[in-house]
Amino acid sequence: MPIQLNDLMRGEFSASKSSIDWLDDGIEGHDGLYAERDDSGKVVVGDYSGVTTTKTRILVDVSDFEYTGEKHVIARAWPGKGLEKVLLMTDPKKNWRHSYYGAYWIYDVSSKTIEPLIPHIVTADVRLAAWSPAGGVVAFVLENNLYIRNVSQQTVSQITTDGDKNTFYGIPDWVYEEEVFSGNSALWWSANGQYLAFLRSNDSSVPEYSIPYFEQSPIENGSYPEMVDVKYPKAGYDNPVVELMFLDLASYEVFLPRIDDPRNLRDNDRLITEVVWAGEKVIVRQTNRESDLLKIVLVDPLNRNGSVVREEDVSGKDGGWFEVTHDTTYIPANESQGRPEDGYIDTVIIDGYNHLAYFSPLNASSPKQTLTSGSWEVVDGPSAVDLTTGTVYFLATRKDPTERHLYAVQLDGTNFRNISNTDEDGYYGVSFSTGAGYLLLSYNGPKVPYQTLLSLRTGTNVTIQDNAKLTAKLDKYKVPETLWEQIVIEDDVVVNTLEIRPQDFSPGRKYPVVFHIYGGPGSQTVDKRFTISFETHIASALDAIVVSVDGRGTGFMGRQFRAVVRDRLGYWEARDQILAAKQWSKRSYVDPSRIAIWGWSYGGYMTLKTLEQDGGKTFSYGMAVAPVTDWRFYDSIYTERYMHTPQQNADGYDGSAIKNVTALKEAKRFLLMHGTGDDNVHFQNTLALIDKLDLQQVENYDMYVFPDSDHSIYFHNANKIVYDRLDRWIELAFAGAYDGRID
Repeated sequence: MPIQLNDLMRGEFSASKSSIDWLDDGIEGHDGLYAERDDSGKVVVGDYSGVTTTKTRILVDVSDFEYTGEKHVIARAWPGKGLEKVLLMTDPKKNWRHSYYGAYWIYDVSSKTIEPLIPHIVTADVRLAAWSPAGGVVAFVLENNLYIRNVSQQTVSQITTDGDKNTFYGIPDWVYEEEVFSGNSALWWSANGQYLAFLRSNDSSVPEYSIPYFEQSPIENGSYPEMVDVKYPKAGYDNPVVELMFLDLASYEVFLPRIDDPRNLRDNDRLITEVVWAGEKVIVRQTNRESDLLKIVLVDPLNRNGSVVREEDVSGKDGGWFEVTHDTTYIPANESQGRPEDGYIDTVIIDGYNHLAYFSPLNASSPKQTLTSGSWEVVDGPSAVDLTTGTVYFLATRKDPTERHLYAVQLDGTNFRNISNTDEDGYYGVSFSTGAGYLLLSYNGPKVPYQTLLSLRTGTNVTIQDNAKLTAKLDKYKVPETLWEQIVIEDDVVVNTLEIRPQDFSPGRKYPVVFHIYGGPGSQTVDKRFTISFETHIASALDAIVVSVDGRGTGFMGRQFRAVVRDRLGYWEARDQILAAKQWSKRSYVDPSRIAIWGWSYGGYMTLKTLEQDGGKTFSYGMAVAPVTDWRFYDSIYTERYMHTPQQNADGYDGSAIKNVTALKEAKRFLLMHGTGDDNVHFQNTLALIDKLDLQQVENYDMYVFPDSDHSIYFHNANKIVYDRLDRWIELAFAGAYDGRID
């Protein structure tokens, strides 16, 4: 039977996957410890040190509890050092994409008692709480101020006092949460718990964007929507001023180190993108706001100073940029293992590709040892380092850009080898124990996923997820076939593509084609992960072909392939979709009159940009969800990384906007969808486009608006409606319902 949309939306075809929160309790030989919630919601700790003889014990023996007559359901749990106390979170309330509010509690394992994080006070407004690695102390953020809870002494100390809507301590503001940290935390404990580093963000000069909410919250004013003001710096406007501050836990003194940098970045031109404790010092990654100048700053909290130890400017080299990374790994000194001084592993550019290098000592301006090189890239590496054996583990595209395999190399650059099976196609993910002695290896495709737990020192392993039920279920469905290939589109430019064909594909028939696009800088849509997706449904149930093309600007094909799009987003990416579609239109099994393109977010932008550039010559239809339509409306950190500022690149911004709307009129029809509560790609984007369409009397489009939905479009059943309408709209388009229709 075909893969039906309702079954897909219910998760019928999702692969089961285990996740492990590895623990470090400081006890030698406990490298395999992990924490998880069992089927009943209780918090358990397991020990994988035997691999096949896993032992578990219950830490928190309840999934909910009552406090002063009110019931609270445990949403998340974090065991403290020694596993004597557990930090619990209840009553979560979503804020932005990664952040949330909640009530936090301390659970005592031996007495099985629970108390509020703030003694005797229950508040669900805590934005973040985090154990000290040394145990006994929790840092948390309430009303944008930083606090310290000493668990044994039952005391809470307020560290900062001026947190407000313009000043954030220990948590990111909107743009840093979305574009820099991809998370809700901006604080970092030293390993010994002596110091806490935390970010102070001053958003006083950042303009506010007001989002109206019509249905989500109770409205005090009766008939008026609730207005939420978000500090959101659009391209060219003031960024938050960020500074890395420190708390000395011995004296509870807060200080700001003095940084020795003759060419210091101005406040409005400085991004702090990564903070890593390296023993008693701190490595801080800074870039300018356009992300083409990198500074590595080494801070000494003891002496309260720091200096720039590495600097690189790529603006005059390949014209590219530095992406935000969070993978710098500290390598402590160990004389007996040939490491006389502290060091770290970082991602560096070698011959136009991202690779790993080992720097030692910490203030080294150049690598002590290059660990990888070649016309392929390390992905989010290193994944782990086994300090006992000196082994560096990492995922890379060495075999193929569409695959991910696990490799290893020694710190001295010798004994490069693969860990996953590179003889077969594979897209792997990894999760290492804290000492890198154990590995959860996740095979994510192209076949049905499975997971294996390995002891890297003994070689023993056990499969913990085989997804046999999913394999059996898929045998009952018409699962489309996916084909991967590289094609040359022009001037020896090679791009990766995939094609999803109906199961009963016949080369003698003429099929409609849907191009599925994201296309953002450094992204990847064409890979060999297993997925039963909306595109799979289109091929299976609508008897159509789905094509994805990773054109210029996308990731894992080298910096030259990416950097060509800089300062004129939309041009090369749209050109590559059109060139590829022209090739598909000539294939014997394709109906060239029924070629469509669809995408969400950057993919929505690419859908419109492709229709604009194509002018109806190749693509007849398009579906754009939550699209950017003018990069002057998007946030500064993301946009300026690829476009510089509007003040520097006015022509580029003008050309990258969806501007030539009369060209959209040449398509048979297109669809627009957007949520009014989108805090990421503001609804302003779609409204500005509609105004242009009205001025030019362009009417060959349909539109659907989702009240109060954010960028993911979920509020009040909206996500199901999005896909229902996409499904029905493209079905009608391929049936000819929009041919000749002008309104």
